[in-house]
Amino acid sequence: MPPAPPGLLLLAQRLSDLRENCWPDVRITQAALADALGEEQQSLSSATVSSWESLNSPKLPPAARLTAYARFFATRRSVESTPPRLLPLDELTPDERGAFEALEAELIALRNGAKKPLARAEPAVPRSWVFADRGPLTLVCAQLPTLEKGSLADPADPNYTELLSYADLDAMVELHGHVRAENPSMGVFFKLSSGVVPDDLSGHVVLVGGIGWNEMTGPLSAMTDIPIRQVEDPEIKTGEIFVLNGQEKNPDFLPKWGNAGQLVRDVGLLVRTRNPHNSNRSLTICNGVHSRGVLGAVRALTDARLRDSNEGYIAKHFADPWNFAILMRVSVIAGQAMTPDFNAADCVLYQWP
Repeated sequence: MPPAPPGLLLLAQRLSDLRENCWPDVRITQAALADALGEEQQSLSSATVSSWESLNSPKLPPAARLTAYARFFATRRSVESTPPRLLPLDELTPDERGAFEALEAELIALRNGAKKPLARAEPAVPRSWVFADRGPLTLVCAQLPTLEKGSLADPADPNYTELLSYADLDAMVELHGHVRAENPSMGVFFKLSSGVVPDDLSGHVVLVGGIGWNEMTGPLSAMTDIPIRQVEDPEIKTGEIFVLNGQEKNPDFLPKWGNAGQLVRDVGLLVRTRNPHNSNRSLTICNGVHSRGVLGAVRALTDARLRDSNEGYIAKHFADPWNFAILMRVSVIAGQAMTPDFNAADCVLYQWP
């Protein structure tokens, strides 16, 4: 018997992993899953579910069944009753609906890849914010200096709002929501750098923001092999610039200002490497000279219109997608950070290795 196509094996492995590991404290048998998925469509047998998960001779599930898989595993409420049940779409919360849509897109993409002939199969587009393990992932964010905070960031104010003390809040909210949607069964947290404890640094760690306000960015960056450092520059009072180790500042790495003094181009840095405190987990740095650069570094891999092509750039240019750095231009139009396009001629300022 010829070997199963690699794409079909990937789909089978993903379906098996969802059933066995989505909620490690809950045992979901193939029979129970078959009963739940067969509630609205033609009934399923456990043997059929087993054939979809087989790593020897897997069968290709219909697309409609994968949509049902996505609905089932988008919410833990699927297994909070006995027996497990498939919730209607209109009962899902907004967060659960986002998890459903992300998981459905992933499974359908795997199915489409599995249908291609072996000789012409194309590699699936990698997704840097999808993790195969259980995490957790912690976004370590900067805290606004006291003089930059408004009154609502003061705990003594009756309308105190904790998030108003966070810097780079646009980037943090964008990334937190995206990572949660991509990994619905993984713990995704955010903390101020001033409140980080050792356990926060042993999972996947994402540093949001630079050395000016994020106390963790400098020390953790220094523990990597990345030859890019962020330093203060007396000529730029509003942020810190990027330089290469042992070199003077590069004019190409500096932000640009318009005639009216407005920021029209920032510089962002995206780093992915292994966590120096746990080599089985990742360290990601989303940084910039200013907040627009930070947001651009985040949006490069979250923007639905550009993330696939940017992921393709990473796959093409870096042998190890767990160890790279990209210094990029981030255009600012009408005050808004535009998503960098790594394939554009003037976007990537420097890449390593």
